[in-house]
Parts: sequence; C-alpha cells; structure tokens
Amino acid sequence: MRSSVGLSLGLLGLFVVSLFPQPVGGQVSSPRRFRARILSPTQLHVSWKEPKGQFDSYKVVYSTRPGGEQKEVEVSKQEAELLIDDFDPSKEYDFKVVALSGGQQSKPLQAKHEAQQSGVEMVRSQRQDGRENNDISEGEDEFMCKTVAISDIVILVDGSWSIGRINFRLVRTFLENLVRAFSVEFDKTRIGLAQYSGDPRIEWHLNTHTTKEAVIDAVKNLPYKGGNTLTGLALTFILETSFKPESGSRPGVPKIGILITDGKSQDDVIPPARSLREAGIELFAIGVKNADENELKAIASPPEETHVYNVADFSVMSDIVESLTKTVCERVEQLDEQIKVGGNPAPPPVAMAPPRDLVTSDITARSFRVTWTHAPGRVEKYRVVYYPASGGRPEEKVVQGAENAVELSYLNSLTEYQLAVFAVYRSSASEALRGSATTLALPMVNDLQLFDISHSTMTVRWKAAAGASGYMILYAPLSGGEPADEKEVKVEDTVNEVELEGLTPATEYTVTVYALYGEEASDPMTSQQTTLPLTPATNLRFSDVDHSSSRVTWASASGKANGYRIMYVKTNGVQTNEVDVGRVTTWLLRNLTSLTEYTVGVFAVYDEGQAEAATDSFTTKTVPDPQDLRSSDVSTDSFRVSWQHPASDVVMYRLSWTASEGGESQEVLVNGNINSYLIRGLRPLTQYEVVLGAVYANEAESEEVVLVESTVERTTTVATKTTTTATPRYGVRSMRVDEETTFSLRVSWQPMDPRNLRHYRLSYVSARGDRAEEQRMAPAGQNNLVLQPLLSDTEYQISVTPVYPDGDGPPAVRTGRTLPLSAPKNLRVSEEWYNRFRISWDVPPSPTMGYRVVYQPQSAPGPALETFVGEDVNTMLIVNLLSGTEYSVKVIASYTTGSSEALSGGAKTLYLGVSGLDAYQVTVSSFCAQWQPHRHASSYRLLMESLPSGHKQETKLSGGANRHCFSSLKADTQYKLSVRAQLQDGTEGPEVSVTQRTLPVPTPKPTTPPTTTPLPTIPPAKEVCKAARADLVFLVDGSWSIGDDNFLKIIRFLYSTAGALDRIGPDGTQVAIAQFSDDARTEFKLNSHSDKERLLDAINRIAYKGGNTKTGRAIQHVKENIFTAEGGVRRGIPNVLVVLTDGRSQDDVNKVSKEMQMEGYIVFAIGFADADYGELVSIASKPSDRHVFFVDDLDAFTKIEEKLVTFVCEAATATCPSVPMGGSSMPGFRMMELFGLVESRYGSVDGVSMLPGTFNTFPCFHLHADAFLATPTRYIHPEGLPSDYTISLLFRLLPDTPEEPFALWEVLDQKNEPLVGVILDHGGKTLTFFNNDFKGDFQTVTFEGPDIKKLFYGSFHKLHIAISKTSAKVLVDCNAVEEKSINAAGNISTDGAEVLGRKVRSRGNKDSSAPFQLQAFDIVCSTSWASRDKCCELPGLRKEEDCPAMPKACTCTQDSKGPPGPAGPPGGSGIRGARGDRGEPGPVGPTGAVGDTGPPGPQGPQGPQGHSGRSIIGPPGGPGERGQKGEAGQQGVQGLAGRPGAPGREGPAGPRGLPGNDGPPGRPGPSGTIGTPGAPGAPGNTGSSGKPGDLGPPGLPGSKGERGERGDLQSTSSVQDIARQVCEQLIQSHMTRYNSILNHVPSPPVSIRTVPGPPGEPGRQGTPGPQGEQGPSGRPGFPGQNGQNGQPGERGQSGEKGDKGSPGVGVQGPRGPPGPPGAQGQGRPGSQGPSGRPGNPGSPGRPGNPGPVGSAGPPGYCDQNSCVGYNVGVQLPPNVFQNYGEVEEEDPYRFYEPNYPAPRPVDPDDPEFQQDGVDLSSPGVARVARSTEGGGKKGVSLKRRVKGGAMTPPGLI
Repeated sequence: MRSSVGLSLGLLGLFVVSLFPQPVGGQVSSPRRFRARILSPTQLHVSWKEPKGQFDSYKVVYSTRPGGEQKEVEVSKQEAELLIDDFDPSKEYDFKVVALSGGQQSKPLQAKHEAQQSGVEMVRSQRQDGRENNDISEGEDEFMCKTVAISDIVILVDGSWSIGRINFRLVRTFLENLVRAFSVEFDKTRIGLAQYSGDPRIEWHLNTHTTKEAVIDAVKNLPYKGGNTLTGLALTFILETSFKPESGSRPGVPKIGILITDGKSQDDVIPPARSLREAGIELFAIGVKNADENELKAIASPPEETHVYNVADFSVMSDIVESLTKTVCERVEQLDEQIKVGGNPAPPPVAMAPPRDLVTSDITARSFRVTWTHAPGRVEKYRVVYYPASGGRPEEKVVQGAENAVELSYLNSLTEYQLAVFAVYRSSASEALRGSATTLALPMVNDLQLFDISHSTMTVRWKAAAGASGYMILYAPLSGGEPADEKEVKVEDTVNEVELEGLTPATEYTVTVYALYGEEASDPMTSQQTTLPLTPATNLRFSDVDHSSSRVTWASASGKANGYRIMYVKTNGVQTNEVDVGRVTTWLLRNLTSLTEYTVGVFAVYDEGQAEAATDSFTTKTVPDPQDLRSSDVSTDSFRVSWQHPASDVVMYRLSWTASEGGESQEVLVNGNINSYLIRGLRPLTQYEVVLGAVYANEAESEEVVLVESTVERTTTVATKTTTTATPRYGVRSMRVDEETTFSLRVSWQPMDPRNLRHYRLSYVSARGDRAEEQRMAPAGQNNLVLQPLLSDTEYQISVTPVYPDGDGPPAVRTGRTLPLSAPKNLRVSEEWYNRFRISWDVPPSPTMGYRVVYQPQSAPGPALETFVGEDVNTMLIVNLLSGTEYSVKVIASYTTGSSEALSGGAKTLYLGVSGLDAYQVTVSSFCAQWQPHRHASSYRLLMESLPSGHKQETKLSGGANRHCFSSLKADTQYKLSVRAQLQDGTEGPEVSVTQRTLPVPTPKPTTPPTTTPLPTIPPAKEVCKAARADLVFLVDGSWSIGDDNFLKIIRFLYSTAGALDRIGPDGTQVAIAQFSDDARTEFKLNSHSDKERLLDAINRIAYKGGNTKTGRAIQHVKENIFTAEGGVRRGIPNVLVVLTDGRSQDDVNKVSKEMQMEGYIVFAIGFADADYGELVSIASKPSDRHVFFVDDLDAFTKIEEKLVTFVCEAATATCPSVPMGGSSMPGFRMMELFGLVESRYGSVDGVSMLPGTFNTFPCFHLHADAFLATPTRYIHPEGLPSDYTISLLFRLLPDTPEEPFALWEVLDQKNEPLVGVILDHGGKTLTFFNNDFKGDFQTVTFEGPDIKKLFYGSFHKLHIAISKTSAKVLVDCNAVEEKSINAAGNISTDGAEVLGRKVRSRGNKDSSAPFQLQAFDIVCSTSWASRDKCCELPGLRKEEDCPAMPKACTCTQDSKGPPGPAGPPGGSGIRGARGDRGEPGPVGPTGAVGDTGPPGPQGPQGPQGHSGRSIIGPPGGPGERGQKGEAGQQGVQGLAGRPGAPGREGPAGPRGLPGNDGPPGRPGPSGTIGTPGAPGAPGNTGSSGKPGDLGPPGLPGSKGERGERGDLQSTSSVQDIARQVCEQLIQSHMTRYNSILNHVPSPPVSIRTVPGPPGEPGRQGTPGPQGEQGPSGRPGFPGQNGQNGQPGERGQSGEKGDKGSPGVGVQGPRGPPGPPGAQGQGRPGSQGPSGRPGNPGSPGRPGNPGPVGSAGPPGYCDQNSCVGYNVGVQLPPNVFQNYGEVEEEDPYRFYEPNYPAPRPVDPDDPEFQQDGVDLSSPGVARVARSTEGGGKKGVSLKRRVKGGAMTPPGLI
C-alpha cells in the first residue's frame, strides 16, 4: 500500500446528467453545435446553434497554426455565423465561441478545423494530452483539490438506453477528469461507483481501489449497461449498499454523492433523496440534455446554485468539471471542519430493522403470494415493491402492519420479478427485505395427436388446458426444413379436435397448437406428420415390343383416379409425347423409332393433381428384313423376284442387281405394297446378284437380303411341224379410275385368270390428243397403278392390257379426268377494326403448296400488296390498313403445276373519324367546336389553321373530350379546324374538317352620355372563408327537369357562394364547375381562373345543357377529369365537391360515391324539388347533418346558403381540413396520401413497394432502407400544426430494422434540425415524442414498458399519441399506456420538410432512413380521436358491428339487389313523393258519333307574346321500354383495359402474352411476283444431342440497346443456319417450360392468418452443417411442358432481299414406248463360272438441259410455323375484362405482330392486279374461328444411294 505526504480529501460523490439546456444560478449558457463549411479555397463559413436563455451577442476568437495569428470578432445575436474571407486551407484553425450577456460570458464553445489534405472539411474538438478528438476539452491548468480533508465519494451514473454508447464514452472522459482532481488513496479520498438503469449494480466499492491510477483504469473500462431510468430505486440502492462499513465507508468522514443522469426518472426520487440527505450525505445532481431540472433540485442538497448542474449536451460536460470539483472540494473542507469541531453534519439515522424470512408461494402464471416475518417494533404499514427483472415500471402494494402476506396478481407469465418489502414506521422506513420469484408459464395443451391422415386431410386432437379461453391451431407445409406461410384456425375452449382440410398430398406439415388466455398465448405444442401421397400406378410392364410399337400395361392405382396419363420420350431426346388414356390399364404406343430406348411414365390423375409416375424403359427392335426372297420366271433376259412383306409400315423397297462378273449396277424403288418385281434387260446365261432392302416411314432401312440367280442360255429352234392347241388369253375385269388429284389418277383392276400372265401394260393419252401416248408396266401380281405426272383438268383415255408369253390379251379401256387447279372457296371477313381485318377461306380439295394473298385499297389511293402463307393456313389477319377504307382481296392457291383462279372479295375497315363536327359560340376572337365522341378513341388531335396566313396551332385532347374552344384568333378570318381520332396504339383516323370565319370587329356605337348606373360589385369574402384553401368543384344538374328559370337561380346561387370566398387561385381556393345530364361537361377547370372577378364572370356565362340525370357518371367525370394534375389539383389541399341535383339519378351513384369518400374527397350534396334524400346521403360525406342539404325549391336556397358556405369553408381551412376518418369526416391530415403512399401513386416514389396489410383489402407500404421519404412541410401543413392533435400510426418493424433510434415521422426546419417527431429506439425498446414548447425550449417525453415493447416484436400495431397543451398520452392497439406532462407547444416552421424513417444520427447530406412497413398514418386535429378509434384495421380487435365496411367491399347497387324482405307494418304518412314519370298513352277509343254543328263562338282576344325561346340541340331521347330478353349473343371482342389494380402476391405463371406492336416497315424491295415455293429439301443427318448445360441464374433485365448498324449481306447458307438456330432455341425454350410445369411443386398455401401470434424469443443462428456426399445421378426426367413465351421484342428492320433463286428443274418428258420383246431363246444352262471382280465405276452421265428460270422468290425469313405453332392459323384467346356501364371494346391485337412475310407491292403487269368488285363483311356479330393446328405433317424425304444409273420404274412412285 502506497502512502502520500499530501493531505487527503474524503468524499462520497453522486453524479446526475440532465437533458435540460437551461443554465443554473444565473450562468450564461454556452453556444452549441459548431459547424464549418468550406465555400471556396479562400472562404470558410462557420456557424453554431444559439444557446438557451438570454444573451446579447457573441464573441468569436480564432487562431491559426502554424503562425499563431489570433483574431477576435463580435457577432450579433441574430447571426450565429461568421464568414472568414482570408481562409487558408493548409492551416489549422482553433475556435472559441462565447455568448455575452451584460458583463457576463458563457463557457467557450471550442472547436478545431484541421488543415485540408483533399478538400474534405473536418471539424474536431480540442484534444488534450493526446486523447481522441471526441474527448471533452480541458483547460490548460487542471484544478487539483489540495485540501487536507478526506472524504468518501460515491458516483451514481445513469446507464440507460437514452444515453447511447457514443455519449457514454463522453461520460467516461468526464469521470476521468473528475477523479484526477482528487488525491485518491486508501487513507485519503476514496471513490466508489454504481451504475443504474432498470436495476442498479455496484461497479466498485469505496475500498476496491486504493490509487488514483486504479480508479482511472476502472473508469476507462466502465461497461455500458443499458435499460430504463429508475433513479429513485438507484438512490435507495446506494444508501443500502455503498454507504456501509463493509463497502469501505468510514465513520467521521464527509460523504458525498454525485448523480449523473440524462432524463426524467420513471419512479419517485423524493423519498430516497431525502433519506440520503438525512443520513448526512451531501448530494450533487448533474443533468445532461433532457434531464428534468425540477427533479434535479429535489435530489440535490441545498443550495441548488452550487449543487445542481445542467448542461445542454454530453459534449460540453467539460465546462462544469472545474466548477464541480472546486465546489466539492470546498464543501468537503467545510464538512470536515464541522465534524472536527464536534458536530456531525447530520445525526445518523436510527436503524430500523427490516422484516425477515421472505417466502414466495402459490406461484401461478399470473400471480404469487409473498410472506414475511414481522419486523420488530411498531410497524404501521408494509410497502411491497415489485417489478420485472428485465425492466419495467415498478408497482407496489401497501398492507397494514398487522399483516405479513400479500398476493401479487395480474403478472406476466414466465417472468422473473424483483421484490422489496419495507417496514414503514411513523417517522421512517426500514431497509428493504429483498427477494425474487418467477411466474410459471401459461398452461399449454398436452397429448397433441395427428391421426386419420389422408392425402388432403388430417385430424388434430389435444388435451384441454385449464383456464384457456380458446385455442389457436397453426399449420404449414415444411419447405426445406423451414415452415412456409402458416394457416390459422381458432376454436373455442370447448373444442379439442379439428380436421384440417385442403392439404397438399405427400407433404410434411408442422402443426402447432396454442392455448389462448385472452390476448396472451401459452407455449406452443408442435407435432409433424406427412400427408399420404396420391396412389400411383404400379407394376408397369411392356409387351409386344417390335420396331415401331409396344404395348404398355400397368396395375390400377385407386378407384379415385380419374384416369391415366402416359408420357414417353426417347431417353436421349427432348421431345415428349403425352396422351391421356382415360381409365384403361393398357395402351399401345405406335409410330416409334426402331432401335431406340424409350422412357415411359404412367401418371394416375386425380382431382388434386397427378400421382408420382410409374416409370420404366424399353428398347424397340430393329426393323425386320424382307422375308423369303426368291426368284421365278427365269428367261434369257429376265427373271422375277418376289418376297414376303416384313411389316405393314414399309414405305418402299430398294431393289438392285449386278452381274456377278462385273458391270453396271441397276437400282429401282418399289412401292411398299408390292412384293414382286420382274427384272428385265439381262444378258443370257449370266449370273446376277440381287440385293433387296426395306425402307420404313422413319427413314430407317433394314438389313439387305441377297439372292443370286442366272439367266438361261439363248437356244436355236428347229422348225418342225407340230400341231398345238392355242392357250386362251384373258383380259381384266372391274377396271376403275379413281383417287383423282390435279396431277395423278389411280387405275385398278381385277385379273380374269392370272395363270401364265407375264405383266400388264397400261397406256394412257389425253382425250384432246395433244400429247403422245405413254405407257407404264405393272407386274403380274399387281392390280393397281398411280399414273403421274399428268396435266390438271385433263381427260385421259386409259387402257389395261394383260401380256402373256404368246401375246396380248384383250385390253380394257376407261376414261378419267384429273382435278382442276381448284381455287379456295367461301372467302369471309371478320374482326374488322380500324387498321385491320381478318380473312378466312375454305381450302380446296387438292393439296396445295400455299396461298398467295393480294389486297388493295379501293376507296382510297394505295398500292396493291401481296404476301404468301403456307398450305396449312386458312385464315390471316391483315394489318397496317387505312381506316374506313374498302379493300379488294384475292386468295390464289399455288400448286406444283401452277396457280388456281383467284377467290375474290372485298372488305372494309372501321371508320376512325369523328362525326358531327360543328362550330358554335363564334365571336370576334374565338369560336368553339364540338363533335360526337368516338367510342374507341384514346385521344384527339386538333389542328387549327388560319387559311390566309397558313399559321397552325395543334392541340391534343383526351378520349373523353367532345368539345374545345380556341381563343386569341384574328377577327374576320377564315379558319380550318381538323380533328383526328387516335387509338391507344397510335393509329390515327382520317381528318375531319370544318371551316369557320370569326366575326368582324363590330362598328362602335355612337357615344352616349355616361349614365349613373353603378358597376357590379364583387361580393365581399365572409370571415369564415378568409383562411380557406381548397380545390372546390361544383357539380350542377343541367337536366331537362331543371328548366331555364330554375337554372338561372342555380347560377345566382353559384355566384353568391363563390363570391363568399376570399382568395381565388393557387394561393387560395381554386374553383371548377361541371354541368351534367346524360354526360358531364366541364365548364372550367380548377386552374382556369386566378382571381374572383374572372371566376364570377365565367359563372355568369355558363349555358344550360339539358338532358337526362346521370349523376353517377357525372361524379366519375369529376374524379377522372377535374381532380387531376392537369385539371389543377394541388397536393396537400382539401378536395371539396358540391353536388346540386333535383331528381333521382338514372344510374348507380353508390359505387363511385363510396370511392370518393374512401379516397378522402369531401362531398356535399344539395337536393331540391324531387331529389331523393337517401341518394343524397349516399353521395355525401359523413356526418350527414353537415354534408346533406335539402330544400323544397330553388327560392329557398337563401336559407341554406349561409350554413353551406360556413361548412364548406370550415372543411377547406388549411390548418385542419376535413378528411374521412372511421366512417365519418373529421378535421385532420391523411398523411399517407400527402407522402404519395397510395395505390395510384406509390409507383413513382423511390424505395417503396406495396404489400397486403393486416387484411388483404388494406394495402401496406414497405419503406426500404434509405428510402428517406421527404415532402416539404408547406405542402402538408401550410399553416403549421394545431395546438391539440392525435398522431395515429399503423406500422410494423422488420427483422432488418436497425437497432439504432429512428424517427417514424419528424418535421425538420430549413437547416435539417428536428422540430417535432416520434422516435423509436429499437435497441432500448422505448418510444419518444419531442417538440419545442411555446418558449422555444426543446422538450421530450419517453415511454417504455411491456406495452411499448410490443411495438418491437415484428407485428402490426396501431399507435396513438394524443398531444394537448399540457400532456402527451400514448395508446397502443387502442389501449391506454401512459400519459406524461409537457408544456404547450409552439408552432413549427414550414420552410423545411417532413420525413419518414429518418435515423436519429443522420447528418447533413448523409441522411439515411430505417426500413419498416407503414399501413396507415393520420394526424387528427383532436385529442379525443385516440379514445374513439376502434382499431378496426387489426384483425384481433375488429368488430364488424362497430367498424365501417372494408375497402373494396361489396356494395348494393341497382343491379345487385337481394330478394324482397317480409312486409313491414304500415308506416305513417310520408313527405311529398317524387314527381312521377309520364304515363303510357291509353288505347285509342272508338270513334264517336258526329255531333251537331254548334254556333260559331265569338273571337277571343289576342294572347300575349310568348317568351323568346332558346334554341337547344336536344340530346337523344330517353331509353325505351326494356325489351324481351334476347338470345345469348356470341362473345364480344375484348373490352378496354381497366384501371391498374393493386399488385398482388406472386402467383403462378400467367398465360401467354399478346405479341408486340408492329415495328416500322422496312424499305420495299424491287417489285416482282412471289414465286411458287419449292419442294422441301432433304434433311441432313441428325446430330447427336449434347449434354444439357446447367441452368444459369436469371440475369437482370438489361436496358434497351441502341439500334445497331446494318449488317453485311449474308449468304443463303448463313441465313439458313441462323434460322435453324433460332428455331432450335424456340423449341428448347418450349421444352424447358414444359419441364418446369411437369416438375412443378405445389406452391405453399397463402397465409390466412389474421391474428398475430405471440412473439417468440429470437433464436440464435445455428452453425451450418457439414456438406453431404454427392448422391448418384438419377434417371433422366421427362422434359417439362413448354414455358411461357416472353413478350415479343421490337420488330427489327426488314432484311435485305434474298439471293436469286436457283434455276428450276424442267418437267420430265414422256417415257418412250418399250421395244418389242425379243424372240425366246433356247439352250441349256451352262456351268457356273467363277465370281468376277467388281467392275469399274461407270462414267458420269451427261448433265441434263437446264430448266426455265423460275421467278424471284420472296425475301427470306425464319418461318416460326416451322418450329412451333405461333399466330397464323391460330385463334388467339380473347381476354375479357368486366366493364361497368357501357360495354367498351379494347383492341385485342394491340401488341400483335404478324409472322407471315412482309407484304410487298404487286407487279403492275401481274394479271391479279385487276380488281373485282365482290364485297364481303362480317355476318352480324359472328366471328370466324381460325384453325388451331400448327401445321400439317410434311412428307418423308428419303436419302437414296445411286449406283450407276438408278431408275424408277414407271408408276411405282
């Protein structure tokens, strides 16, 4: 132990830090918040915040280093800033700013601006002794207490969350400076320290450290505690623990306590402080920032001038170190002197024994019992204090001194409570008897069972929990081990068994059951079970497998299966075949490929989906070889070969023969239905090798079979005389000619006697005789032959002659005719639109190569265009046409031998022009035009042209407009007005024009003497309207029932009402007027007039409209056309609508009125005459007594005018406008709308997304991190905040919401300083409200406790903060939490901004905000709203009988009335009923008898002249009687798109989207007719499939690229390669999509949970498990179904014209007749010679003559029909939208892009250029469906081996 010669000072210190910035004891407060900003290389701007309290001016002293130059400047009180013009960035500046008041000055605000290295400004506090720049500055000479007196000092430090970790470091520095001032040793001054928040703790006792260095080290390592602020409890704690001998407290030594706090205590501090002072402890209290000064004075010892310190911020605590240490030092000396002269500073208190033996018992979840042994002496009462150990408000119970037990109830479950029992005597209290107890958990359910499990249901059963008020069952499928969205079921306490339905088969579910106890829930009981899978098919097997088919058989899955689906695919292929086979269990797969492995899956299909597949594989066999190849009929130059068919699907046989000794090989192709062939032209006595192979439909070829045969030797015949009998030669029978095509005929017959028959000879020649006869040979075993190629539409004479060895048999002759080149038939037109129509036709009976379509405008100039479509297309949508134009259309079928005649017709596009264009209201400088609106127009383009000067003026109007006025025109000038209607896709209709001359300038009248008639005066503004700012719209009934006279009264009423307003224009009230009857007409918009005189003049000029009463449509017009940005509506200004009507509406007003009220419009309804009062109530806002007015006639308007003006102006006051709230209107602000957080506008707000809220009908907005929503205050609160108001917020914090404090909402001034707001401290779980009081002092109130903590648990909660002139009251979920006193607030500045989510530590341009979700935010100008709100947005608190209807809830309209209810009792006499409709005329009565002629009457007097009539164009008459229900019409075309809806949750992939818009047409190529397409070429060998690549992650959508440069001309082969790649990619994308659908896992069920469950403890993140071993590769799965097509991209530029087509092939000439058969030779066969070697290859044949040059083909393109079905020939599904009111059509092909070749001009010399006059139109409303087939199957193209001269026998192909 080290001793010291110096004198010691023994102090006991307690340290309090306050948040109030007021000085104590007359000191001048220091300036705050020094800031510096570099304006230029030579200018530095410094500023600071003014101090609190009174002062006169500032003195600024600054010096530079190096150089040491010092300057002193005086600054006035109003400036608080200084500009240094000779700033040197390379030097360091030291600043001292002092506030001056009279002869006094404040402590200096010291700061340092460091030298700049890179232009970045840095301002730091002074550093002393090498400490960090955040340390508080110390003076040059530190004060040291050198008194000989010793003391015991205990410092009590506030460690609550409100201080923060950064500020706590400043507290440590302050404590370090404080300790340095004293001589700390064991026998001198001792210092102990305790830290407190919710519960206090000893950091070190007085006797823990014996040196100053040890205490300083302990201060530097002092940990931050965090928690609530219970100062009273902490004061009691140090009295009972720190000032004890065992803790180092010494008798006869002065004892000092120093308290440091930054806020108001949450418990009572007066009794504990009094106890400390009575115990002789000198108390010092230090408050920092927001501390309560009155509380500090109540704690500290007198006098308060030296014992209470209050500083504005932690950073300026250094200002009081010296003053505090001097005061403590002086006070220790005085106390020590008092003790030495014989008197203690205060007598020690008489020890009062505490009670003993604390026992807790009867512990439940909500209560426990506390028992103790009585304390000695006369105890008057026992005080039991208890609070949660984790923090919370202490509560207490007081019992009489005779009792020794108490039951503590209404506790939280599973919570540890700290207990303290005090014995209260008459004049003092004992120390506390302390203990703790923990409540039990709420009883939970037991014995949870999951049973009766099926594939879609399971039953849950549990054992009931005692005392539960109900149960909640949560269940969700497990996805990857984590629960997905949960579903919830709530049941009453009597239910303990529930069946869960609608589950997904083969899915593991987690089921959790909670016992509910009011709003609390027990711990959960959880179990897991897996639903049964759908029963699959089993025992899959294959039989009867051959080269092209196999039978699949399986065992039945279940009786519940609806059928089976077979999917099969080549194991190494990508194309999946699928077939639904119904309820059978066996199926034959056909058309398979030989020697190929197939994988087959059989799915059982149920209502819930399909079961797992039963899969297996098989391999088809090789194609069989021809069987039993043999020879017969051998002669010297021929022999016949025959064989057996190996299978039924042989297409042809390849037969070749070669002499064994060498020579040229011959080859023929034989039809697959023939099994013999006579080989001719052989050499005698020669051996031949015959090779035969079968060719199948899939181009597979069998193995070849070989036959060796020799011809016989030619013999010489010796003539001898022999008598022989002639063998009869028969003809054929049943000869037929059928199967006619345009180029072939089929001939068939039956032989009479096939014996000894050699072959048949078929001869045919055209009947016209213009061609040579041709012949074909058929083997003896064949009985039919196809003759081709023939001429079309030509009659042929055909003969069949059997040929025998000894001659010909009798011929059979028939005639046949080939079909003509048939033209298409039945040309039809449908789907006419303004720029397109569809044509359809019936295909001809003969197969074609395609169709050529030619069309040309007839009623307007334009070229004839043509295009070509494939043979499988019979419908075509022709686009890019002129509107209202007649077209001629021709369709020509193309054949291999030519083209058909044209099928001609006409069609007409719809007319897009306007009608009824007329000019009216013509004046000297203006006139107006009106027209009948076009039902499909989205806009109108108006062009006004001055004919003399050519000056033009263009205007664009919306599609709803039907009139427009032009002003500022020249007098007596002819103008031409042109109107063009435009569609949404940009299509523009024809120009419709009208010419009009403005009136000439009138000749001035002769000057008349001035009259004394006074000018009309403008009505003065009423007092109540002088503060009004609103956007006010009058909607006036202008129907026929009003009449001219009454309409003038309405105009006078509008004039008087508008005249009562004060300022007119953007700075005051804006007024618009609309008049309605059948439709609404905007007389003028909100921004049309900016002063009252012009407004009143415009009202007087309103003309009477006339018509029916369509109020609902008129209100919709106001909403969509006047309350818009274009109409002049302003943000943050009340929208007020006043509706005047005299009758019941002829359409529905309920729906649009409810929308207006829900969206915040304030609606007044004024009815007169026959108006329906109930309808007025539906139209107007609530309450009705303020918003509905009814008068008998218009003369009574004066009775309501005063009240109406008052109510309208009160609703329009800017301080508190009237807004809808809770089903009625109240003064306040809809903050969500003012920040743009509404469905229609949130998309334009950065950093915000929309989600479903507490109910699906309530939208919620997710404010993402750093979204930083800010709106100028002048737009939200232009007149500031009211004195009393309620802040209402419905929000939810998120897992990524930061721990640091942030403001849900706050108002900032121009310098970004906060003025008022609400702060959430996520880390400290506290809520703080702050503002400036009426004196300008900054004040805060902080709320904490269990109810406040609910806000931080991640569920939606509704928060109300009611601010009055005296208090701030907090309610959470409509339950009161706490009320605290505050001073009346001053008003706010409107020069700044209001922000959401701003983090408290945001500074300057680095503002950042926290993420959270916000559903509702309102400020209501009343403190009673908090107690009246029902929290209807929270599912657990919503009561339907007390709450308004949900948004978008169903409303009863005139079309949705329910059945009539039972008759009620007769009512009393009602008010005068509405005027009835005019009755129907009665039947004509019988003609009466002719009466006698009466005497002539006297002439009557002349009647008065009638009033001058007004010429009014009458509207269409009213609707007639409802006719009988017509037959159901066909489906109409698609309607116009509705308004955009709220984004829903992510759903499954939607249907295929519509194609994109047509791109701009390319440059036309040179004219030329489209050639006939050539035959398809032979496909190449199929390449092996590559391994599928891994699926990459989807890339981010790229920005639209710039238009590329034109590419080089590609070769034909390159174009084909590119087209092939594109097609393959399209196929692959469809296959990938198909696979994704096939393997789709059912999405988790959507959560229907409506009541948030109890928040769970946040779990710790587990460590990741080890990586598992890689499993074996599975079998290849089935390719998925086709994925969805993306939106087609923009159409590219037209390609270059294709290369010139290759020369065509000439038509084969007729075959020459065969020569006569040679004489039959004789001889014997010779011996077989040796096999010869293969002969040399023959020389190549001469090239054939080139055919005629074909016409140029069309430009090349990638025909997507060759890949997958696209648009041509496919009917696009209609997209039907529901419309209200008149049915509108929207263009269903708005994004359509044709996929046929781009049309090109027709050659003028083309014969089809001449047009026909047949007119076609759609038959009524019928629409022709297009073929849904993607294209027919192409013929098989075979590859042939050609050896030598391969020939094809005539008739066999």
